[in-house]
Amino acid sequence: MRIGGSIEKPYNNPEEWVELAKDLRYSAVICPIDSTSDTRTRQEYKKAARDADLLIGEVGVWRNCLAMDDSIRKDAMDYAKAQLALADEMEANCCVNIIGSHSTKAWDGFAEENYSEDFYALAVDSVREIIDAVKPKNTFYSIEPMPWVLPDSPEQYLKLIKDVDRSQFAVHLDFVNMINCPERYCCSTRFIKHCFDLLGPYIKSIHGKDSIMEQAYTAIIHEAMPGEGSLDYPRILEMVEKLGADTPLFVEHLPDYETYKKAASYVRKKACESGIFVKG
Repeated sequence: MRIGGSIEKPYNNPEEWVELAKDLRYSAVICPIDSTSDTRTRQEYKKAARDADLLIGEVGVWRNCLAMDDSIRKDAMDYAKAQLALADEMEANCCVNIIGSHSTKAWDGFAEENYSEDFYALAVDSVREIIDAVKPKNTFYSIEPMPWVLPDSPEQYLKLIKDVDRSQFAVHLDFVNMINCPERYCCSTRFIKHCFDLLGPYIKSIHGKDSIMEQAYTAIIHEAMPGEGSLDYPRILEMVEKLGADTPLFVEHLPDYETYKKAASYVRKKACESGIFVKG
């Protein structure tokens, strides 16, 4: 398996970027440039990653392709298409976004409208439009599950895959985001195994985090750094390994460079203790 994450330190060129990635002992990386970059810059970073055996695991979008405001939605759709084209050029494992939201309070916010039939139909159409516009050959478009935006379960994700019906649509797995109720929290290993069992053939990239539920009313579940919550990471990493040696797991949502190094080190240690080979 491969471990990666954000860098959270400035760099000025591909050489400095690779040096930081190697210091963090990453073997998977998030694409360091976006679709506004020129062709030369793209090729320089792509070559640097290849020469250093750094797998570009994901190109992010992080725009609301289902925004209620037509102009915001159009801009988001255009950017998603451009980022997917970049991912294809960089031969990244996937291009990832959330499905979008009808919230008027946050681009990724919860809202009653997110569960309507019209919302789902628009979600399917938007994913099809993005993929059909780019026709990627070397990458996949994918959706990160969210606690309050579809897909919020492995069953819902599998339904979305079938309804979108495009060969270049795949899974970006964030099992922590789907641990959004006490049952899934208390039975987390069983739930995470269910995610891998159901979605395994489609998984292109994984977010590795941890989960903590407070003994408080009503149900309060927090995201945490790997090792600081309740999840059984040795079991999780066994599931990751079964997907193949180049499967990337990215630690995320951490405050600084040293915390990313600590989180990646923890995951690597647990993998090694379980006899799992980690590249890098």
